[in-house]
Amino acid sequence: MKPLIPNTFGLSVYAKQVETATSVAQLFQYWQRAKAQNLPVLILGQGSNTLFTSDFDGVVILNRIMGTVVRETESHILLHVGAGENWHQLVDKTISEGIKGLENLALIPGCVGSAPIQNIGAYGVEFQKFADYVEVVELATGKITTVLDGQYGYRDSIFKHQYGEGYAIVYVGLTLAKQWQPVLAYGDLKNLNPATVTAQEIFTHICRVRQQKLPDPAVMGNGGSFFKNPVVPTAVFETMRANYPNIPHYPQASGEIKLAAGWLIDQCGLKGYQIGGACVHKDQALVLVNTHHQASAQDVVTLARYVRNRVAEKFSVWLEPEIRFMGKVGEIDAVKLLAQDS
Repeated sequence: MKPLIPNTFGLSVYAKQVETATSVAQLFQYWQRAKAQNLPVLILGQGSNTLFTSDFDGVVILNRIMGTVVRETESHILLHVGAGENWHQLVDKTISEGIKGLENLALIPGCVGSAPIQNIGAYGVEFQKFADYVEVVELATGKITTVLDGQYGYRDSIFKHQYGEGYAIVYVGLTLAKQWQPVLAYGDLKNLNPATVTAQEIFTHICRVRQQKLPDPAVMGNGGSFFKNPVVPTAVFETMRANYPNIPHYPQASGEIKLAAGWLIDQCGLKGYQIGGACVHKDQALVLVNTHHQASAQDVVTLARYVRNRVAEKFSVWLEPEIRFMGKVGEIDAVKLLAQDS
């Protein structure tokens, strides 16, 4: 029987083989063996932020390279972290040990190795703020390269492009300033007092809010935020604001305006909308869920396509998935798939 691929959507998807690598050497070995068998390879963390649209016709390697080393300079705390470590557990551990900076990124699902790929972000903070270096292994040769410039963008990085295919992230270096400044510009963090607030208070507040708003994948399968927040030209935004004066918006350094995808979906009346076993979450429209673990991959794709089309009809804005789509032999173009007729 084929092994189940771990994924937080809770979908019943399978691979020819699933291997667990706890070292760089093991990761290299499994990749080489799969290639010798002429099988496609997918390196996976915890299967969050990923939608498998079908079974995978190859080998899935679970990256479980662990370990955290902490060093100090006069001005910074330096972390060297294995790509297989759980991201939230890292945030929790640093905060509990008095190391400040990562608190805004609490409760983001996934492994540390996924953080630079997506340039994960929440509550006004992105991974790139703390990025020092990322170590990648070239799987064809076993050569390890230290990447200092991740070319980070909104949910984008060099690790989706130049260091995507044929490479795997094995260690991540983070640098956290000892002179800590709270980031309170986003949402109801604005209500906290910057003069007295602690990193622990921000961490606790964000955990509480996320737990209230976001479904636990162990209870209701999901991949986290399904769509990116769209960025539109100012002229487009002004047209929208004329019709929706209270539209949430976030000016960008580029001069464009970032919109809240969840708000756009909610304005279409789609909270709770269901296709098969897939549903728009009743409390957070940005999250598509696998209700009662009964959804098929096609249910999720069909629902995502419907949501995207409805938002485009109402606002003339096309949402792009934040979730990465995986097909039979590797990653597929999510936008292209959703743009197809069902």
